[in-house]
Amino acid sequence: MSTDTRLEELGVSSLDEVDEPAFSALAERHRRELHVHCYRMLGSFEDAEDAVQETFLRAWRRRETFEGRSTFRAWLYRIATNTCLDLLAKSRPEPATGGEVLWLQPYPDRLLDELPAGDTDEPEAVAVARETIELAYVVAVQHLAPRPRAVLILRDVLGRPAKEVAEILGDSVNSVNSALQRARAGMREHLPAERQDWTGGEQDAGTRDLVRRYTDASVATDIGTIATMLRDDVRCSMPPTPGLNVGRDAVVKDWVEGGFEGMKGLRPLLTAVNRQPAVAFYLWQERAGAYLPLTIDVLRIAGGAIAEITTFHADRFPRLGLPESLPAEAR
Repeated sequence: MSTDTRLEELGVSSLDEVDEPAFSALAERHRRELHVHCYRMLGSFEDAEDAVQETFLRAWRRRETFEGRSTFRAWLYRIATNTCLDLLAKSRPEPATGGEVLWLQPYPDRLLDELPAGDTDEPEAVAVARETIELAYVVAVQHLAPRPRAVLILRDVLGRPAKEVAEILGDSVNSVNSALQRARAGMREHLPAERQDWTGGEQDAGTRDLVRRYTDASVATDIGTIATMLRDDVRCSMPPTPGLNVGRDAVVKDWVEGGFEGMKGLRPLLTAVNRQPAVAFYLWQERAGAYLPLTIDVLRIAGGAIAEITTFHADRFPRLGLPESLPAEAR
């Protein structure tokens, strides 16, 4: 059965004829893509999980509203989008001074790999899919007002026609087109000017070498060597902890004052987050007799140098599918 299910493919004339287990099975097939959609809207992995659960609950309760004119999948997207808008209407956090999105959470590539292939065999579609899940894109989206944000994602990411987006949001086509123009202008203001070289999947040799050298220098806590890999305008942040550092000198100063050079006993584990290279660091703990989670650095590479480092705390490790510890043999 196609993932784009219509009523006739279900062999029923109404969703009222489908029992709850069958309905749940149909909805679950779309969980991952709906979760990614809500993640783009909300910027938080956990908030996206709550939004998907609420979407499924609303869909079951309102199943009689599915008339079969669109696909079951499109109907779920409509509910998910409006669920996110409702959540944002109740509590819309604002970016911190300097544009930090303190509620930002990473999305593991292992879960992104669960997304249905769909039309993403086309090179352009693959590029769009990767670019619009990168942290820089997700952060930029969070600066938009909720409805323009929804319009941008529905039109530019999901490729929905303006008429359909207008129906989803209960707006006119003119309002949707106007919101899209505002959203695109906002994205140009908050996205990095350059396109990053690293595009996920197949990494080029230069990127792999840069990540390796960054990893080695970090384990050695060699700030001087790391500094040579940073762009002049590098940005470093650690959500949800406030404190954005911009520029090589500011970043290095923060590392020195934070005592990074005196930290010993680090072990790395390479991974991938939001279709970007990432390095999870573990710190030796004598009492535990093992290396325990410390932080994970997600790198944005541009022009053969590190343009941005987004660091997440150890509490993200389980969500990312990373080991709870590394054994003493890793020493």
